Amino acid sequence: MVRSLWTGAAGMIGQQANIDTISNNLANVNTSGYKKVRADFEDLIYQTVRIAGTPATEDTVTPVGVQMGHGVKQAASQRIFTQGSLQATDNVSDLAIAGEGFFRIQLYDGTYAYTRDGAFKIDSDGRLVTSNGYWVLPDIIMPENFLPQSVNVTKQGAVSVKVPMDGREEEVGVGQIELYRFPNPVGLTALGENLFKVSEASGEPIPGTPGRDGMGTTLHKFLEMSNVSIVSEMVGLIVAQRAYEFNSRTIQTSDNMLGTATGLKR
Repeated sequence: MVRSLWTGAAGMIGQQANIDTISNNLANVNTSGYKKVRADFEDLIYQTVRIAGTPATEDTVTPVGVQMGHGVKQAASQRIFTQGSLQATDNVSDLAIAGEGFFRIQLYDGTYAYTRDGAFKIDSDGRLVTSNGYWVLPDIIMPENFLPQSVNVTKQGAVSVKVPMDGREEEVGVGQIELYRFPNPVGLTALGENLFKVSEASGEPIPGTPGRDGMGTTLHKFLEMSNVSIVSEMVGLIVAQRAYEFNSRTIQTSDNMLGTATGLKR
């Protein structure tokens, strides 16, 4: 009887974590480059009352044992790195990745982070940066007097602009976008700000040129949107809510049974 109280409580805690995960997905439905998270669960340890195969008589054994479960716990928060939808923006500093790969970003402390969010900006020094001012690596620095609307990025990541020269416009190359992929991208550590950091589980980054060696291509004036499906998340929210209610009902039922037991003697 007491076991059922704790089992029901474990189920409620697990479904609360599930709802928390779904709510974060829904909150980021319009976050460019966001990858949805799925809560994975596993059952808790079992109390073995009787082991299967225990001798029942001199000639027979019990075919099935008796084990009592103790509920559920969250095993992992797995990020799903499927491709998000691509949206045209007509913004010269926007980039999207179609396929595998991450952009490399240099943080203020000199360490590296990785992102799928290509909503970049051009700062006062002509450098390509994120919305928070982090540098995009390798450095992409525009020349002086460049024409902002002339920025062009090919599918292979080559960046070029036009500059006025001798009364005419001349196109010059300013850099090459590089992409990075990981043996296990699910193992990356999320930092917030649409950034991920390398962990022991993710493996070391593998650099490459867009469109080669399994890397995706870069799409200029596009953004990759979130891969969250509102319909799927809402269905998951309903299922999690009902599961939470069912677990709370087991606690209420166990409480009623305990009340009946304590009321036997008056």
